Amino acid sequence: MTTPRVGCAIDAEGRITFALPAGHGHGLLLRLRPKKGQPEETLYVLDLGSDGQGRTEAVLGAEPALAEGRWDVYLLDGSEQRTRLRPGPRDLRALVDGHLRERRGPLAVRVPYVTKDGYLALRTWLRPSHAEAGRVDITGGSLKVAARLHGASLVDGAEVRLRLRRGEGTVRTVEPLVAEDGRSFSFTLADESLDTGIWDMFVRPAPGAPMIRIARLLDDVADRKHVHVYPGATAGEVVVRPYYTVDNDLSLEVKRTG
Repeated sequence: MTTPRVGCAIDAEGRITFALPAGHGHGLLLRLRPKKGQPEETLYVLDLGSDGQGRTEAVLGAEPALAEGRWDVYLLDGSEQRTRLRPGPRDLRALVDGHLRERRGPLAVRVPYVTKDGYLALRTWLRPSHAEAGRVDITGGSLKVAARLHGASLVDGAEVRLRLRRGEGTVRTVEPLVAEDGRSFSFTLADESLDTGIWDMFVRPAPGAPMIRIARLLDDVADRKHVHVYPGATAGEVVVRPYYTVDNDLSLEVKRTG
């Protein structure tokens, strides 16, 4: 028998409804994809029931929050054998303007998506607080980034920190321009003093507070790296190019031209 495709719809609170033709399976299994070489550890089972319209459905409520990562979706039969499911229609309209809504910490985000090999999966993030990247402007030799905090506020002494990956603690500090609401902020990079390499971007909302990764999570894009691609900003012999990582975090690539 051909494995059915599973459709899904998500609402603004993160509640996901999965729908299949009637008569297929006894439940859905969500599996947190383990790191390479590691055994699977986190599984979540959803009951399937009739929706009264000739289909069966399973509902993943907004609670509990799912651990951050990628979750594969399987159909369970009566003997608890599982079959990985391919996607049907996905209704993600409620996520499109998610960056416009205020969020409280901890921030739990879910985005259904199709894997490279054609299966349905969920990309999830779970963070105590979050700095949502907004407009990224590259003009001449300067780079300007706008962002907004969720689950925290900026106070006197707030700072943006750029940390060189594999740089043994190398950090550059930039003073943000903070809006009156204490949530929205922006910062500008316009010099040649960054070492070559990859710089990850954080905001520290108050002196001594934990650093918060700047990322873009609050819409319907599960994998942003190859969707939002920016040109580089040239300052002297340095080219600075912002980009989104595989986790949708915002980073900078710095290269020298000479």
